[in-house]
Amino acid sequence: MHPMLNVAVRAARRAGRIINRASLDLDTVKVARKQRNDFVTEVDHASEEAIIDTLLTAYPGHSILAEESGHSEGGQKGGGRMEQVLQAENIWIIDPLDGTTNFIHGLPQYGISIALMQRGVVTQAVVYDPSRDELFTASKGRGAFLNDRRIRVSRRTKLDESLVGTGFPFRKIDNLDQYLAMLRAVTEKAAGVRRPGAAALDLAYVACGRFDAFFELGLSPWDVAAGSLLITEAGGLVGNFSAEGDYLFAEEVVAGAPKVFSAMIALLRGTRGSAAAA
Repeated sequence: MHPMLNVAVRAARRAGRIINRASLDLDTVKVARKQRNDFVTEVDHASEEAIIDTLLTAYPGHSILAEESGHSEGGQKGGGRMEQVLQAENIWIIDPLDGTTNFIHGLPQYGISIALMQRGVVTQAVVYDPSRDELFTASKGRGAFLNDRRIRVSRRTKLDESLVGTGFPFRKIDNLDQYLAMLRAVTEKAAGVRRPGAAALDLAYVACGRFDAFFELGLSPWDVAAGSLLITEAGGLVGNFSAEGDYLFAEEVVAGAPKVFSAMIALLRGTRGSAAAA
């Protein structure tokens, strides 16, 4: 295992222990609302602090982009715009608890996402599901793994045989009509659609073939960064709805096994045209 990936795994497992302990007594967990339908708990913060502490202890000069604490450079807290992320030599992109709403309700579908981006390219990825102890890892050029076993995207080629994961646009409800047009089209064509509620795990599920494809609007870089490398290292494709590489910051992502990915892109493009005409 690559040394930097090893540190990320250690960070994820440390955060996972915090989350698992808290899950045993959810009634005592303090919850705050960041915005409509967007919650944060003290567990999110504790998990993020543990991850950042582990990473910066090993690599004090590295930068951080994390969901709860924002952007910092070279271990220094501070602001910073998204453009700086792409220019950083080494920046860790972190979601300390993806699926917070599930966690608050005791629904065991949530995970930790940690990715290392180097000069604009994601090179290391960890997605960890602490409730199932499932550890998804990837290093660029070295393949993707689930608990040390090599994983590949599914071999399915037809959308009508495919199980597709998705997520609702829960923050920006003005996206809802556009999304519902897409959901209708996918529901009509696919074998099934699922909405588990943690995008990082959904992307990991594409990487290991549990989902044949995935699409969502309104995602942030920390939701997508690690999962995107898992998928490409597992032989899949990731892009925005135009099949272009700008999915980390475009707030739209589609991923899947190669031929299912192509079918999804064609389908989603069609819904965009009909939505604009309406």
